[in-house]
Amino acid sequence: MNSDQIKGSVKDVAGKAQRKLGEAVGSTEHQVKGAATQVEGKAQKAVGDAREAVKDVRDANRKI
Repeated sequence: MNSDQIKGSVKDVAGKAQRKLGEAVGSTEHQVKGAATQVEGKAQKAVGDAREAVKDVRDANRKI
């Protein structure tokens, strides 16, 4: 795992919690901010996943 995968996962979880809290208290603002944080986290994790895949391919090519 790389830092983008970890940070992205943390943002995703934090955003989900904020969104759920917003739903519980009836705050549309918190729901929207939470959803935005979730999207940001998922995007950052996807970047980390891509970086990891490139690293894996590069490492495999070095062994050939």
